[in-house]
Amino acid sequence: MDNQNSFFKQRHPLLKDILSLVTFIIFVILGTLFLNTYVMRSYNVVGASMENTLHGQDRLIVNRAAVSLSHFFGKPYVPKRGQVIVFLNGDASGPLTCGLETSIRDQYIIKRVIAFPGERVTVKDGVLTVYNNEYPDGFHPDDETRKSDNDGPKAQTSGEVDIIVPENEIFVAGDNREGTHSYDSRYGLGTIPYCRIVGPVLLRLHLTKSAYFKV
Repeated sequence: MDNQNSFFKQRHPLLKDILSLVTFIIFVILGTLFLNTYVMRSYNVVGASMENTLHGQDRLIVNRAAVSLSHFFGKPYVPKRGQVIVFLNGDASGPLTCGLETSIRDQYIIKRVIAFPGERVTVKDGVLTVYNNEYPDGFHPDDETRKSDNDGPKAQTSGEVDIIVPENEIFVAGDNREGTHSYDSRYGLGTIPYCRIVGPVLLRLHLTKSAYFKV
């Protein structure tokens, strides 16, 4: 049989080249799908809610590997406080669930992680404060992530908030929180289930088109 296949390929070199090309294309497609699903993804920023940290048309590389590894061991991925993450949007008519709504406009959203389950979050007089067992009198998470006036969350946070973060969910906010620049856990979006996290931002690049998400 091997001799027959070898003889056939010798008699039909063009077919051999076509089969090799098809095999190569299949491997490229499968490799791309694997990388995009389990390792990393690329998105472009649209909007102003993460200024001055991120700007419109910035391209971001999101770390899917961290999420995939947690799911492999049967655990939810839990980001770190202060990380910038991408997550799946949901139906605005109700709270977010783990069911994916692929028809929703602005499916991907990017925000900064502020608080975790059981923690109390307040916004009063322009100041965002988090209370937990370690800091019963509260602390300001922006103090750790604000590198300068032009890098990190802006000083003023609009709104009146007083919420306890539910189990298996996180409180998120944009960095541009004055007024209504950011649609986040303060306004309408609510807290985000762990299961909807796509991954933390790994790199920021300045390239061209990719998948877009709302900020």
